[in-house]
Amino acid sequence: MEQVTDIRWIQRYANFHKACERLLEVTQAERFIDDYSELELEGLVQRFEYTFELAWKVLQDLLLYKGYDFMLGPNGTMKMAFEDGLISDHDGWRKMAKSRNILSHVYDEEEMLPIVRLIYSDYATLLKKLDEDLADLSQQADYCQV
Repeated sequence: MEQVTDIRWIQRYANFHKACERLLEVTQAERFIDDYSELELEGLVQRFEYTFELAWKVLQDLLLYKGYDFMLGPNGTMKMAFEDGLISDHDGWRKMAKSRNILSHVYDEEEMLPIVRLIYSDYATLLKKLDEDLADLSQQADYCQV
């Protein structure tokens, strides 16, 4: 079997992996949230938003690659990814999706801070686990060859 390098989910995974690393640089740093400037908080939120977007899109691409037929978009993708076993904490992912949607309409630091705390305590962990699981899958021959 010849390895195929243009599989869409593998390409999108590479971008997700980089984004996840950038988010984890912040969330795993030994620094308190209260020490961040408003600009730094906005940067963290931006990193979270694009990392989450890439996460559900790489899951969607992988599920399509596996031959599933489902409602496209973040909700249908997360439901199918849970059913397939690609994610294990469906409630955590739904909560993360809701937070991401809220952040796109929040411009007040007081409203943003509870979600920033969730990025640190819950969401970064969920994204990191997905990154690790997808790294394993991308190394398996069944997911990279035709």
